[in-house]
Amino acid sequence: MSLSGIREKIYQNLRGLILAVILVVTVVIVQVTMLRYQNLVPEKNYQDRQKGSKSMSSRGRGAFWMEYDNGSHIDNSLVQGWDITTVNCSANSSMVSMPWFAGVGERIQRFLLYRHCRYFPMIFNHPEKCREDIYLLMVVKSVITQYKRREAIRRTWGQEKEIRGKKIRLVFLLGTDSKGEEQAHHQKLLEYEDRVFGDILQWDFEDSFYNLTIKEVGFLKWFSIYCQSVPYIFKGDDDVFVNTVNVVEFLESNKNTTDLITGDVLTTSAPNRDRNSKYFIPEVMFSETFYPPYVGGGGFLMGGPLAMRMYGASNELEIFPIDDAFIGLCLRVLQVSPKEHGGIKTLGIKVKSRRNGIKDPCLYRNLLLVHKLTPDELIQMWEQVNSNLICTQSKYIE
Repeated sequence: MSLSGIREKIYQNLRGLILAVILVVTVVIVQVTMLRYQNLVPEKNYQDRQKGSKSMSSRGRGAFWMEYDNGSHIDNSLVQGWDITTVNCSANSSMVSMPWFAGVGERIQRFLLYRHCRYFPMIFNHPEKCREDIYLLMVVKSVITQYKRREAIRRTWGQEKEIRGKKIRLVFLLGTDSKGEEQAHHQKLLEYEDRVFGDILQWDFEDSFYNLTIKEVGFLKWFSIYCQSVPYIFKGDDDVFVNTVNVVEFLESNKNTTDLITGDVLTTSAPNRDRNSKYFIPEVMFSETFYPPYVGGGGFLMGGPLAMRMYGASNELEIFPIDDAFIGLCLRVLQVSPKEHGGIKTLGIKVKSRRNGIKDPCLYRNLLLVHKLTPDELIQMWEQVNSNLICTQSKYIE
């Protein structure tokens, strides 16, 4: 063997060793972190949660979309449990013959071929989250790789406790990972995370931008099955700051329990016609000038009764690739208008003047939600807001 060949072989072996070490160190770090909280989640029911779930190795890679033929509306005969157990979804080949199909681009083409696939098997399910007298269910959209964000939320505003005598519970909404060789490793770590914390709702579809609406309709169905007595929901992203005390105080003062949905309302949001944008929507899918009014998906509050009605409305609509706009479409079916809340800042906050700018904890103390913060920023802000903070009465928000 030549000298260059020997060097190449040494390089390949060394590279493999380094990758193996990195993987082992990552697993150890996550396990050590999780073990700090091991006593927070009872071990009972864990085996029950796994019954009927398939391992990642047995499911393989065919879980991008799965077909479920369901055009029914919500009624009084709701199923008693999650009833989707099979993975079977094929492309709607009739779409290809449409004269406009070739011009919408590859991403929209793929979406349209499988948009009829709506509900999916659950890998992790926690119906017990709503079995007590729960006042507020905190529902957070996340992806497998964002463990640090979930950990920060559990340590801060997502703590499962009572506030002003009101019980709060937390769940995270996830699909499956799409990263090829790392998929099985990520799923195994998530399995351990759920065993420790017991707060993961995971469906067997690939987590992607265009599948966020699948996550939305999956949750609406799940809530309608298991949480019919829960009066309020917070739903948001995993990179926001939430002042849960302010949220509970607002809900206590709320008089509209039937049609409540409030947040950062967008009333003149137009479909993006740029084919290079991930938000691109061709006119053949939505020809109107503006979407119906909707709340920014970074975070909003909604009444439980409305969530169940939205599940029914969602079954009347085709899946739409922009999940925030899909919420607006559901609200239009129900003839419900979202209400603006000045304390929910899903687009961030603007500051007139202040030494720490948007990181001033005095601003955060008086708001319900601010987007967006890193996990470290979230923990630091939470500690400051909940300390003996002295603030002036001046207002700094424009």
